[in-house]
Amino acid sequence: MRRRSLWLVACSLWLAGNGFPQATGHQPQADVLLRAMQDELERSRVLRVIEIPYYIEYALDEAENVTASATLGALLSARQSRFRIPRIQVRVGDYSSDNTNYVGTDFYSGTRYEVEQFPLDNSYAALRHHLWLATDTAYKAAVEAFGRKRAVLRSITAGEQLPDFWKAPPLERIAEARTLSVDESAWRARVRRLSALFAGYPKVIGSVVDYSATWGTQYLVTSEGTRVREPASMMYVRVRAVSQAPDGMMLRDAAVFHTLDFSRAPAEVELERSVRRMAENLTALAAAPRGETYAGPVLFEGEAAAQVFAEVLGRNLAALRRPVMPPGRSFPFRSSELEARFGVRILPEWMDVVDDPTQTEWRGRPLFGYYRVDLEGVTPGPLALVEEGVLKAFLLTRQPVKGFQVSNGRARLPGSFGAKAAGFGNLFVKASQAAPLAELKKKLVELCRERNKPYAVIVRKMEFPSSASLEEARRLLAGAQSGGGGQAISLPVLVYRLYPDGKEELVRGLRFRGLTTRSLKDMLAASEELHVFDYLENGAPFALMGAASFVAESSVIAPSVLIDDLEMERVEEELTKPPMAPPPPLTP
Repeated sequence: MRRRSLWLVACSLWLAGNGFPQATGHQPQADVLLRAMQDELERSRVLRVIEIPYYIEYALDEAENVTASATLGALLSARQSRFRIPRIQVRVGDYSSDNTNYVGTDFYSGTRYEVEQFPLDNSYAALRHHLWLATDTAYKAAVEAFGRKRAVLRSITAGEQLPDFWKAPPLERIAEARTLSVDESAWRARVRRLSALFAGYPKVIGSVVDYSATWGTQYLVTSEGTRVREPASMMYVRVRAVSQAPDGMMLRDAAVFHTLDFSRAPAEVELERSVRRMAENLTALAAAPRGETYAGPVLFEGEAAAQVFAEVLGRNLAALRRPVMPPGRSFPFRSSELEARFGVRILPEWMDVVDDPTQTEWRGRPLFGYYRVDLEGVTPGPLALVEEGVLKAFLLTRQPVKGFQVSNGRARLPGSFGAKAAGFGNLFVKASQAAPLAELKKKLVELCRERNKPYAVIVRKMEFPSSASLEEARRLLAGAQSGGGGQAISLPVLVYRLYPDGKEELVRGLRFRGLTTRSLKDMLAASEELHVFDYLENGAPFALMGAASFVAESSVIAPSVLIDDLEMERVEEELTKPPMAPPPPLTP
């Protein structure tokens, strides 16, 4: 392989005046990976090139992973892997104007060196070589994007000019790496046993139980002087299942148990209860009638309420910035529903919302959204997002947005156009006026009678994150857009008609129409009881399971809520014909 590179040919030594702070602190010699990252970054930043890189970032995730998957008592797969995933960014220009925040930031049209998979062995020379070539590619892409962006800016009339990157003080956090282990054989056996429980439910035509445990270290080294080495671990058990109604409608349900602490993994008896409850729900859904179009009050109970706050509110709390685009061209861009509502009431006056990633527990229960430092090397603190119903803050990264001056440590996911994507950690939804859940149901019945409605609606579970296939998710998105209902929201799984006499009836095949952040202003009441909901945020529509390789651990702590005047409509889609023959016996 030719070792000559534009990165090296076009540069000369630049030993002074580069504006980079020097790294401080003791360099641990035992960590070869950290030393290679630091040394190659030091070499890269003292080279003068066509465009001077004012910021270089080396981020890397090193981890081991154990997985197992089973269906009906039979093991589908069992794997153990080890990986290192680098993320390298080069910014040229300066903090006020660089190669990011442009629709072409993430593209490079020129030839590049083929960079092999990042080395797993701690070979100092191999690690430096990979980082060298990867930096070369990142630099070339940055130069090209910066040139094109400047050409576009010369041809358009720009409004208020915001910087492209916020400065941040360098962070030195070198934590000790942890060595963890799991009993692989025990978890494989557990997954088999849990999946075998579905054999007792013939109406469930498809099911799978997955187990995954990942542990390792996150690295971040930047030319500003930030050095982070942070241990990380995460375990989940995911149960997914499908049934089919006589008319062909496919019905899905899923349950996922998460933990950051392997010693606090869910007990098998708890997992077994969840599997049986899911199987019973899917059996009941297959026999339930299809729902009808509905407009009126809806009670989101327990898990469903926390899911709605996660999807409808939490995902809109990130401040987004529109990229620079060539004149006369459009580019799909999903803005936040709260974009222009800072300082405006978005919730009832008796409700507050706080994101606090520093909390490890809540009432003795571990919180999944705890983290110490974000992807940009900024430490988070408690953040009051909504006070007395008024929007007071956004989730911010180091990408500048109008009206704010600094990151608040919420860079949780890789984003688009050279920026990181913001997300919350532990989202606490607090109601100063609350009543027992039974009182909310009583009020729902009263509303039903006052408005002469035959029934009201209770939702106890949403399909968020969704276990749908990619094709199913595309159809759901298309259906929501064609119906004019605004941004697509995940489907409700457990929907009940509540009649004036207190009787409940399970129905299927409904979705919300026009459920947005503005709907949350119409909350009539909240419960005293709170529910904790953990999930993996990945930025995909409906947080679709498996749709992205990078995830952010998140928790929502919220009460049940009664919302006035929501619309629900039938899901209209082509139904799958049931199998030609009945299923074979599931027991010998």
